[in-house]
Amino acid sequence: MMILKGFSKFIDVSAEILGIIGSLLVLYCMFFGVADVFMRYALNSASQWISVSTQAAMVLIACAGGIYSLKHGAFIKLDIFYAKWSRRKRAFFDILTSIYTFLFLGVLIWKGIQAAQLSIMLNQVTPTAIPIPIYPIKTIIPIAATFVLLMVVKHFINDLKTLFGDKHKQPRPDE
Repeated sequence: MMILKGFSKFIDVSAEILGIIGSLLVLYCMFFGVADVFMRYALNSASQWISVSTQAAMVLIACAGGIYSLKHGAFIKLDIFYAKWSRRKRAFFDILTSIYTFLFLGVLIWKGIQAAQLSIMLNQVTPTAIPIPIYPIKTIIPIAATFVLLMVVKHFINDLKTLFGDKHKQPRPDE
């Protein structure tokens, strides 16, 4: 039980840290997006690196935001049905649908690792005037998917506890 609590704490802290990183990346995209528009139209001098770096930052926002929003129950659900169900019924259907989540994340991690390895091997960079390395971004994708998988496992364990009547019920973040 102590290991599960440590696992849960690690995942929760990781999600919060990634949420902070994601919010900083949003600010980065906003600042440099405005700067790029200003440089392009006011100064007639387009940047050669801002658009590529903001695209990479948006990928990182999706990676960081995935685990954070999953932790806080911010993913879209069919609340028209889901909200009216009992806690045990929601846990049952979450367990049922988690099969697809595990499959999706498994493929994302598996293929993401392959893409990252190939990108590292080729020392892949953007095909622009200023070559920006792509391999760090491709490496972060399977790592982020692994963190999302860990969060899904945590939710899965909590759903099992709810379904089978655990005496020490832990409330889910979306309740």
